[in-house]
Amino acid sequence: MKIEQIYTGCLAQGAYYITSNNEAIIIDPLRETKPYLERLERDGVTLKYIFETHFHADFVSGHLDLSQQTGAQIVYGPNAVAEFDFISATDNQIFKVGDIAIKVLHTPGHTMESTTYLLIDENGKENAIFSGDTLFIGDVGRPDLAQKSASMTQDELAATLFQSLRSKIMTLPDDVLVYPAHGAGSACGKNMSKETVSTIGEQKLNNYALRANMTESEFITEVTDGLLPPPAYFGMNVAMNKKGSQSFENVLNKGMKPIDVLDFELLVEENNALILDTRNSGDFSKGYIPQSINIGISGDFAPWVGSMIGNVDQAIILVTEIGKEEETVTRLSRVGFDNLMGFLNGGFQAWQNAGFEMDTIHRITAEQFASEAKTDSHKILDIRRDGEYEAEHVDEAYSRPLANINNWIKDINPSEHFYMYCAGGYRSMIASSILQARGYRNFTEVEGGFNAIAKTNIPKTNFVCQSKL
Repeated sequence: MKIEQIYTGCLAQGAYYITSNNEAIIIDPLRETKPYLERLERDGVTLKYIFETHFHADFVSGHLDLSQQTGAQIVYGPNAVAEFDFISATDNQIFKVGDIAIKVLHTPGHTMESTTYLLIDENGKENAIFSGDTLFIGDVGRPDLAQKSASMTQDELAATLFQSLRSKIMTLPDDVLVYPAHGAGSACGKNMSKETVSTIGEQKLNNYALRANMTESEFITEVTDGLLPPPAYFGMNVAMNKKGSQSFENVLNKGMKPIDVLDFELLVEENNALILDTRNSGDFSKGYIPQSINIGISGDFAPWVGSMIGNVDQAIILVTEIGKEEETVTRLSRVGFDNLMGFLNGGFQAWQNAGFEMDTIHRITAEQFASEAKTDSHKILDIRRDGEYEAEHVDEAYSRPLANINNWIKDINPSEHFYMYCAGGYRSMIASSILQARGYRNFTEVEGGFNAIAKTNIPKTNFVCQSKL
């Protein structure tokens, strides 16, 4: 028996590839199937089942393509309803794979079809669970996403999750391994660990939601406290996972179409396309095509695209670093942005060489910021998350998280200048590009963000460890 966790950092997502005696299963696969097919061929095994823990909201699964390419059957837990053929497993149902078995543990709460898969090894020992978004390392799945489809409130879903954890998960032996679908950085929970594997015993000791003697009321209060609104694209990804989507190969072929610089503007106008520039913040600030939105490929790219653009049907034309085109298209497809029309052939350099109009962002160093900004007389916006802001920030800075930019942008006075920073410059450049695309130019962005600002002598609040907030 072999268990391989295939972890994708951009999405903080874990898929699982498991083999036993010439047969294999894959749990929660990403959209591009090539890596899985290569493993199957390398190991000389047959894919028997594709197990899905639930209908994912934060990425588009590769279950349909993988099933069509291998003949493997797709398995969901109880309550799943989809527009394609799949096995609707029953609670406690056993699936044989080589010399091992997979037992279905229905664990509703995050969603009503949420299911944990218990691996029983060749010796009959309960070895590991693949817990999806039911149980994370240090956290549990948020219970607010499925309210509409389940016709339940988030408190009712949280109560359901409480019972699932107590009756199905915490009753397992302490040495059973825990393999979750996500780790730190995912919006599917609020306080996940950077660790991507644990045990039931460790989670009973360290996971607040599995605390001994915790009441259902306490669980509901603590699990629902501090939940941020889900990213706009989540509901659309759920619909794609239920209905099916076009193949990854089709999306890749369309997205990899080179667009000549002379045709670029006309194509943007004819299709009302958004120009997505995925270069790093430093290069973008020095010059970019007017009206472009910058979301760098080097950061948490796909989730920020999903949060900032929202509508997965939006037509998009790419400006990337040379050689990054395929990676960009692949990562966009993972979160359902399939309406990709191609990329600027030759990148921004081609645009610049053609002598076309370009724009810039007013960016200064942290040292310049510290010398010219007076916290008692200049407006300063901190666009990091609330927890980051509460831990430590520039004195008198206002908290304006990037995720909420559509709410606070309307309160900006165009005639009043302000400074803006994030942690390292990635998010503040996203905000800068959005602001300028909407006509706001009355700001200065700080290079290096708070990481650089913290090294200057500008007044700051006292640091508070975020884990204690």
